[in-house]
Amino acid sequence: MTSTAPGYRSAAFDLVGYHDLRSAPGFKLALHVVGKRWLLYVTRFWEPGVWILDVTDPATPRIVGEIPGPDDPNVATWQVQVADDLLVMGVEHRPVPWGGDPASATAEGLEFWDVADPTSPRRLSTYGYGGHGTHRNHWTGGRHVHVTASIPGFEGNLYSILDVADRENPREVGRWFLPEQFVAAAAVGTDTGRRISLHGPPYAEGDRAYLPYGAAGMVVLDISDVRTPRLVSRLDIGGAFASTIAMHTAVPLPGRSLVAVNTEAIAERSEEPYNFAGLVDVSDEADPRLLSLLPVPVPPPGAGFSNFQRRGGRFGPHNQHHPQNGDPHLLQSEELLYLTWFNAGLRVYDIRDPYLPREVGWFLPDDPVERRGLLPRSALVTQSEDVLVDARGFAYLTDKNHGLHVVRFTG
Repeated sequence: MTSTAPGYRSAAFDLVGYHDLRSAPGFKLALHVVGKRWLLYVTRFWEPGVWILDVTDPATPRIVGEIPGPDDPNVATWQVQVADDLLVMGVEHRPVPWGGDPASATAEGLEFWDVADPTSPRRLSTYGYGGHGTHRNHWTGGRHVHVTASIPGFEGNLYSILDVADRENPREVGRWFLPEQFVAAAAVGTDTGRRISLHGPPYAEGDRAYLPYGAAGMVVLDISDVRTPRLVSRLDIGGAFASTIAMHTAVPLPGRSLVAVNTEAIAERSEEPYNFAGLVDVSDEADPRLLSLLPVPVPPPGAGFSNFQRRGGRFGPHNQHHPQNGDPHLLQSEELLYLTWFNAGLRVYDIRDPYLPREVGWFLPDDPVERRGLLPRSALVTQSEDVLVDARGFAYLTDKNHGLHVVRFTG
């Protein structure tokens, strides 16, 4: 292992490797395989840029390069995707609560990098929308990038489709938004007091796109004509689940006509509406319905606290493993669901019975002993952020105040 891994508790998981990430936290993850080399791209949490780690031997991950972000502390590059030797980096303005001055940010939108030589990336182009930037985007190769974009005249983020056939000159070819977002046109919507905004990614699967649209719930679009996406259906989750972010992720399981969804916990010590993860039936795509909720994590014996909700930091679902439309180098499973739960670590669920999902494994790093950033504010506790699982079965796990854990499910 590279540097000493923190202690941990687990069920049905082994710790395989660890990298300290130069005493800084990582965030979102992407995988790129070139020949026999397995490369992991890890975004930085508190400064722009991306580390490139060689994880060919997952027990000894090594930093072998980096992609610089904009030289501006008010800009974040939290999200990255890689396919067809093209890396797509999201660029957005860092919010005030996270130490930024959005009004002074110098860049936003997307950067496109050629990573055919994975450790010597070459920037090809940029694309800007003129707003606060892009958040979680979806790129799995081909011609189109599915973007979560902030655009002037609109409240919150909306869905944009970019054509990258010419990678040095990307162009927008389609756009979709809810009418109440179009504030520049004084559109009249239903003011619920909840934030209507696409969190992303807009997950494209065939001629459908599944959009986790914040307080608007899950939206299903027909994108058979990318120039004019059309609404198929919408599943409203209601005020009971409307945390600040509300619907955060929607990952389709096309072989089963299901979508794995979750909200995102934002407030610390669970001082917000209930955050959930569950399975949605889209066999009748015009009328999606929530089938079940994933079980809430329970503290292990001897933990010293009775629940995760009140122990400090955020508690609740955050990021799922994304199979990226069948990428052969990533885990492809419609029976196991990997999901981070902030202070409850990484959880794995058996979803073979969609009406009765079961937790079958978990990995919980010990609480950090040094602070690497502003969060969490209420207590210095584990805050597992993102997870990605490769086709060999190795799961990569990031945390706000730890480095990178490499673990393997043994259940």
